[in-house]
Amino acid sequence: QVQLVLSGGGLVQAGGSLRLSCAASGRIFRINDMNWYRQGPGQQRELVAGITSGGSTNYADSVKGRFTISRDNAKNTVYLQMNSLKPEDTAVYYCGMTVIPGNGHYWGQGTQVTVSS
Repeated sequence: QVQLVLSGGGLVQAGGSLRLSCAASGRIFRINDMNWYRQGPGQQRELVAGITSGGSTNYADSVKGRFTISRDNAKNTVYLQMNSLKPEDTAVYYCGMTVIPGNGHYWGQGTQVTVSS
């Protein structure tokens, strides 16, 4: 079994910054993709950023240039540095990872990010 524990989030003013962390523990040989998602009020969950085991990254157009995803493989942890936050970034943020063995996909519990104008 694999558990993902997410930390960070909270309330910040527009233009501010926050950093999210998501640490995996349990039966892990290797973690392939690590991703951040978000779900705003009345919206579907969307992919915000992803990073492969090789370090390749991808971002939603809405966050390019403002958010940075990174990972620490020794700690089985993924980070999301969010700068220049906007009210439209307000959402519950989730992390997701694809874990070997089994190639299962696991989710963190979600954390609220609220950006006030």
